[in-house]
Amino acid sequence: MSTEAAALPQKTPLLQSRLGSFLAIFPLTLWVINHLWDNLSAFYGATAWESAVTTYAHPFSQALAFMVSLLPLLFHTGWGLVRMFSFKPNNLAYNNYGNLKYILQRVSALGVLAFLGAHIWKAFLAPRLLHGQAEAFNDIAREMRFHGPTLFVYVLGTLGTAYHIANGVQNFCMAWGIFASERSMRRFEPVVIIIFLVLLAMSWGAIFALFQAGEAFGPGEGMQIEM
Repeated sequence: MSTEAAALPQKTPLLQSRLGSFLAIFPLTLWVINHLWDNLSAFYGATAWESAVTTYAHPFSQALAFMVSLLPLLFHTGWGLVRMFSFKPNNLAYNNYGNLKYILQRVSALGVLAFLGAHIWKAFLAPRLLHGQAEAFNDIAREMRFHGPTLFVYVLGTLGTAYHIANGVQNFCMAWGIFASERSMRRFEPVVIIIFLVLLAMSWGAIFALFQAGEAFGPGEGMQIEM
């Protein structure tokens, strides 16, 4: 067996790890930030929100935006599930901060996966495939205001998303060799916390804006969770 062939199995996991972390940051994290920013337009009313979130200049741009976010998400999800089934928690034996973050990252991944699956179906696919139109501002605002499960799912789902992304940025830097020592990782920890707080503030700010706007529409009959 040649040296190159013997080295290949050792290089493949590193390549997969770097590719998985890269796709998590580019374009997924950038897409999430842009999506949250667009949703903050809910503070300016229905027209501004629908223009920023649900309006596309051309059907092609709509399909492109969906694929740009969906394909990396599918790859990252598959890569993450493989890692999920391969790790064994050892928090009882090694009860430290780094180990706690590690298991929280895995737990948050499952929550984020469930949240994003429901969100993509209810907010993007279902309205267009079943009703032939994008989701309406008054529907999501009403659900956020008067349907407790919807509000709970969004608050918890965005909390998990903010943590998963913030901690994922640190993991990205580790996978790509940006951090060369444990000391450099500790020095980056405040940045991780800031990223988490900023994403959470944007998420909960958008939720609050929708919640606040929902009062004008009143409760609807037979409301279902609108993701």
